Amino acid sequence: MTLTLDRLSLNQATVKYADLGEAIEVCVANGITGIGLWRDRVDEVGVESAFQMIAAAGLHVSSLCRGGFLTAADHDQFAAAIKDNIEAIETSAALEADTLILVCGGIPAGSSLVAARSRVADGLDAIADRARQLGVQLAIEPLHPMFAADRCVVSTLDQALDLAEPFPVDVVGVVVDTYHIWWDPRLESAIHRAGDRIASFQLCDWVVPLPADMLLGRGHLGDGSIDFGPIAAAVEQAGYSGYVEVEIFNADVWSAPAAVTARIVGDRFAALT
Repeated sequence: MTLTLDRLSLNQATVKYADLGEAIEVCVANGITGIGLWRDRVDEVGVESAFQMIAAAGLHVSSLCRGGFLTAADHDQFAAAIKDNIEAIETSAALEADTLILVCGGIPAGSSLVAARSRVADGLDAIADRARQLGVQLAIEPLHPMFAADRCVVSTLDQALDLAEPFPVDVVGVVVDTYHIWWDPRLESAIHRAGDRIASFQLCDWVVPLPADMLLGRGHLGDGSIDFGPIAAAVEQAGYSGYVEVEIFNADVWSAPAAVTARIVGDRFAALT
């Protein structure tokens, strides 16, 4: 593995209660050169100001989260989702982000899993041209199957690749997020298949017992069940050499001071190399 510190990016979700200025500050203080942004935090200061703050700190935007939620069965709701994704693409371009993360959406009331997945494909068709025009790479993120009903009907890397493959690699790629796909018995072959479609590599651990809010069942690297070495090696062999984000949703991590969390993130990441 070559998970050297210069490839580490701190996803803003890991320091949820820090505003953009503080998130930038703790990155710089801990030698972290990449940052994964969230649209709500960018909106707090404005896109132009966010770009200037990040550039002044010498940081690189590894991703913007998020677009997606393309599964609405209602015509007006689907149209609103397309509009929102176009806005997210334009924000990504303005921030010079490496990729725009897409969380595809769950199953609307009265719909089905198959129908919802079909609408994801329709949504990608509707937004891909704008992404291509602005030089933004979309990244489909498969989520663990426990989120299929409400957050993402795309559960495996192979499913994400099936959706991405009709488009040029530089327009639609995929996310390898250890939390969501570590369990997949086909993961190694799927990573090999992904090759240069890997647009983002995200790390966090799977901790048990899961909390009542399953979304918050992530932990610092080394605190859970995931064997990161083989996954990182497969991603490297596939040719990915970009930033590696640590993205943690966990109430205890969020309640810690951002500076402490950033230090732990850096230390645990260094221990993987």
